[in-house]
Amino acid sequence: MRRFIFLSLCVVLFAPFISLHAQVVPSANGRTLALSAGGLGSIFQPDYAGLEVAQTSPNRLYGAGAYVDARFSRWMQLEGEFRWMRFNQYYWEPSAGNGENVYLVGPRIPIRNFRKVTPYGKVLIGAGNGSFLTGTSFVVDYGGGLDYQLSRHLTVRAVDFEYQQWFVTPTLWPYGGSVGISYKIF
Repeated sequence: MRRFIFLSLCVVLFAPFISLHAQVVPSANGRTLALSAGGLGSIFQPDYAGLEVAQTSPNRLYGAGAYVDARFSRWMQLEGEFRWMRFNQYYWEPSAGNGENVYLVGPRIPIRNFRKVTPYGKVLIGAGNGSFLTGTSFVVDYGGGLDYQLSRHLTVRAVDFEYQQWFVTPTLWPYGGSVGISYKIF
């Protein structure tokens, strides 16, 4: 009888450890950091006509850029964006044109995943300069868009719309859109 009680007590005490051993460990220890880098093409309304005239330009600016996305968790993501808008300047003289460069970083918030499509919003801050400025300006960028995952490593930035606020006198409000492609490094 004592053996039976001892054996029953051992089974009751060690049963939780046996079931814990059956749990899948990799799901609890999955990698959380993901880093993607890509390039983009942009078209922007510069809100500056050149020759010190703060008005909407009749021409759009075209340019190239690069971006880096760091994903720490589902809701914690950081984006760095760099854009050089030099094509189709209103005035071709470099000192009088309306070209813009921006260097921005900030949080990126995915709204919801719909299979391979992820809409997102972002607020980026940084610096901007252009041929119409003598130095740099503080820039706040409000934006959002859609990412479409082509494969495990390739993602297409199908739509990316941004509305920027340049803190110069008078305040400039350029806006525009971009498309691009990125590669997931890890």
